[in-house]
Amino acid sequence: MTLPAAPRSVIGADGQPLFGRYAGQAAGFDWRALAGPHARGALWRRFHHKRWHYVALATEQVFCAVAIVDLGWTSTCFAYAFDRDDGDMLANFSQDGLPGVSASLADSADGRSTFKAKGTRIAIEGVGEGRHRLELDCPYLRIDAEFGPGASPLLLAAGPVKGGSVHATQKSSGMPLSGEVRLWRGEYDLAGGVASFDYSNGLLARNTAWRWASAHNLELGFNLQAGYFGGHENALWLDGRLHALGPAHFLYDQSEPLSDWHIFTEDDLLELFFTPEGARRQDKNLVVAASRYLQPIGTFTGWVRASVDDPKRVVTRLVGVTEDHTSRW
Repeated sequence: MTLPAAPRSVIGADGQPLFGRYAGQAAGFDWRALAGPHARGALWRRFHHKRWHYVALATEQVFCAVAIVDLGWTSTCFAYAFDRDDGDMLANFSQDGLPGVSASLADSADGRSTFKAKGTRIAIEGVGEGRHRLELDCPYLRIDAEFGPGASPLLLAAGPVKGGSVHATQKSSGMPLSGEVRLWRGEYDLAGGVASFDYSNGLLARNTAWRWASAHNLELGFNLQAGYFGGHENALWLDGRLHALGPAHFLYDQSEPLSDWHIFTEDDLLELFFTPEGARRQDKNLVVAASRYLQPIGTFTGWVRASVDDPKRVVTRLVGVTEDHTSRW
């Protein structure tokens, strides 16, 4: 089914969250306005409020991903560039920041998110009329990119979180991309590529886990998740329209993460097989916090459709990522 227009705020005048999936953009996510039973005190919010701004850039030759993450009590960032021609991870960077100092996360998907630390500068921002800019300067990697506007509306999803309170996310469709990636091997032109982003903002549980898949071209794309947010953010972009998808299942051999993945939705609107070309991995154990992170880069082949009465649309080697992530934060 197609989605209703997004409300300006995901919190109603009565303080109750407007749970659901929508097409469009919210102006912001101020969880201080929540009323019972979803309201939480300032100290609880301080340690459970999690926000991230993630951008993916894809061309036939290179795939890049950049994220700024604010965990409330600390912050972090990562960036990588993967050469799809030879399966080589050209750059793989991450850095933790000082709480309340290094990271500044936007209040909405078209705001400005930044990360600043010694030797590292990252900015993700909306620049008007559905366009966005990414600027990154870190050891061994520089990115200057502009992308948008997309032909399809943003996904807005809001829902409850077990062990936490509420969560909301804005996901984009594929957007036309231009710019340049510069690193030790040389320069990569991003012109003709596709960008997408994920802006997420919520009051999450201490232990949070998910599997995720995302891939886009300018006509077709999808976002799928199984885990802490259930099926709330599962969606298909097809020919300029945004459609809700049912709960998703991710099947793969965890002992061999670069083996093929099988992904399908319960509503019989999507079935895909993902073939990894490489992966970014990072495991952390900081005693009070820990994470296990795997993001394979590769291609999806299979089919999608907007309804069970529609013919299946073939998907062939659509570049994107999957993810398996477990955090204690």
